[in-house]
Amino acid sequence: MHYDVFNGDADGVIALLQLRLAEPKESTLITGVKRDIALLKRVPVQAGTEVTVLDISMEKNQPALDDLLAAGATVQYFDHHRPGVIPQHQGLQASIDMDPNTCTALLVDAALNGQFRLWAITAAYGDNMIASADRLAEEAGLSSAQSALLREFGVLLNYNGYGAEVADLHFAPDALFEALLPYRDPFDAIADPASPYHTLKQAYAEDMAKAEAAQLLAEDAVSAVYLLGGEPWCRRVSGVFGNELANRHPSRAHAVLTENADGSYLVSVRAPLENKDGADEVCVAFPTGGGRKGAAGINRLPADSLDDFIQCLSRRYKPSN
Repeated sequence: MHYDVFNGDADGVIALLQLRLAEPKESTLITGVKRDIALLKRVPVQAGTEVTVLDISMEKNQPALDDLLAAGATVQYFDHHRPGVIPQHQGLQASIDMDPNTCTALLVDAALNGQFRLWAITAAYGDNMIASADRLAEEAGLSSAQSALLREFGVLLNYNGYGAEVADLHFAPDALFEALLPYRDPFDAIADPASPYHTLKQAYAEDMAKAEAAQLLAEDAVSAVYLLGGEPWCRRVSGVFGNELANRHPSRAHAVLTENADGSYLVSVRAPLENKDGADEVCVAFPTGGGRKGAAGINRLPADSLDDFIQCLSRRYKPSN
């Protein structure tokens, strides 16, 4: 039995899409909303199981990974988040790279020798790896208009991954993967009126228009913190709104908060694009925090820790001298 375990954002979905376009395989799909990353524990622990893991932190899945390997499973792992200690085991094939200018789909692209490069570029745009995506688009000979289309599509796919639960999303991530699988490249999907691109484009425009009215909680020379509400559209737009703010103000760090039902905050952090480092450090300082150098988050920030978080974010990016 084969299991494909992947993050529900643009990077995870497209990483798997490239692999299955290159090597079609009957598998059980295990995924969830973007923040749902403790996914390996859903895979049955038994000998002979084959698992492909994409774009979820090895550090956050270490016990389940150890159990699978000990039982005799074989695991292929692609990721760009904090891995913790990578097991040295003959059953594990790991491609882990924390470079802030790469993403999981680009690691898969390298493994496939660029076989589905247009999809990889789309994923890089969706993960806000703009410089990396622009470079690959130029190497591929894309026009500025073509690059803009892939950037838009990547953002839309990433937008779809945000929510407290799958019901918040326009497409469940496994259904989104299945809907994209017929398209050999993203331009085919864009050209098809029935593809997810068109549904997401309209929904994204509506949600982002609402996000522009977000409350500014704190702002200084190095950081800004915004608060959205607790409605599903707020959760859907939190990550892509953070990316948009980062692109508008590349020298500043940003945090976008949404309200959880228990009164805590879901936090999405973006490091300055001019210094894509430290977002993970800020977030892991709080329980339920994690992520990568350029983008990270906290699943449940207690309301009484909000001031501490704001100070931590600002302190991390203030010049040391």
